[in-house]
Amino acid sequence: MTTFTAPPPRRAVVIANPTAGTMSDGLLDGLLALFANARTEVTLHRTEKVGDATAAARAVSERRQDPAVDLVVAVGGDGTVHEVIEGMTGARPDRPGDGPALAIVPAGTGNSGYRMFWGERPWQESLREILAGSAGGAGLCRLDLAQVTETGAKVFLGACSGVIADALRVARSVPLSGRARYARAFAETAAAFTPYPGRVTVDGTVLHEGGTVLANVGGGRFRGGQYQVLPRSEYDDGLLDVCVVDATIAPSLVPELTRDGKHLGSPGVFYGRGRRVVVERLDGVPLCFEHDGELQPPSLRRITLEVLPAALPVWSGSGAAAGLSAAEFPTAGLSTVETA
Repeated sequence: MTTFTAPPPRRAVVIANPTAGTMSDGLLDGLLALFANARTEVTLHRTEKVGDATAAARAVSERRQDPAVDLVVAVGGDGTVHEVIEGMTGARPDRPGDGPALAIVPAGTGNSGYRMFWGERPWQESLREILAGSAGGAGLCRLDLAQVTETGAKVFLGACSGVIADALRVARSVPLSGRARYARAFAETAAAFTPYPGRVTVDGTVLHEGGTVLANVGGGRFRGGQYQVLPRSEYDDGLLDVCVVDATIAPSLVPELTRDGKHLGSPGVFYGRGRRVVVERLDGVPLCFEHDGELQPPSLRRITLEVLPAALPVWSGSGAAAGLSAAEFPTAGLSTVETA
């Protein structure tokens, strides 16, 4: 991870999803108070429907005010962050990495995106650091994204087929909130999951073909805020990480195996890195897949993801990635493809 120094933001727009899993009026009041204390100009935009966050972020990124907006704060879950990133990057497709920087305030179920940049630190601490600029301890990084070739969608955390995607469907009926909701859904889904016949190709080389429990592609280490499916991932290395769990591993074991990233030492796990990844289902049935915590319509039998290096400036803390460093994760017995 490489961070760059930057001055305190001068003008910010907060894009908040009022229906996010852990949103409250108190959270927004506390957030606006921090901006007032820092004497940073701020505008609050509350979303009303799907797509509003994308439209608001695009409008902000396209404007040329003086002083310009130099900070966009996404308040919500990973789905809200995904929408904001779509808008920020879509506004200037020919100038990746240009425009205002992104900050995240977690108010969703898993909040994997926030954890990627700040670990488990309280959001109030991270926002204070951001509003003080690099002198406060925060820094700007250049976040790699992925793009789904078949749909054009941007991906910041990852895209996953199999049991992780199916758990999002089950989560809709779980009467809990926060990470506990996804944890129960993941456990229930894994206990009943049937592997599918699949193939995963990394830069033209087959990483795995056969029975598949999950195939996860992206740059974020965490899914559901607590499962380190891609524990060796770095979000600014210009590569997509890939993890496949095959049918020799019982799906019911996957939640516990991935909780601390130690599944990489298990036979039946395939890990790779590359710039272009293709995930396919081979029996003619559409893939069940999601990206950034949003379940996608079952219309595709393959998805292709290509890396978009250094696509977006994002505020991050030093030592943000929780858990072990990439070098500390086990590799014994691990089948890999490295194409960097």
